[in-house]
Amino acid sequence: MIPVRCFTCGKVISIYWDEYQQRTAEGEDPKEVLDSLGLDRYCCRRMLLSHKETVDELYPYT
Repeated sequence: MIPVRCFTCGKVISIYWDEYQQRTAEGEDPKEVLDSLGLDRYCCRRMLLSHKETVDELYPYT
């Protein structure tokens, strides 16, 4: 689950996750996607670039 806010600056970033994931899966360059979404700060960009979904991996253990 993507964090709601950036850990460093506090900007809401979770609203960008679905579009970012969809557009990068279609083969679009992550840099171009982040630029078009208006994520200029490197801390916010880091949050989306380094995130890995682990919910599907942990789901069988509930």
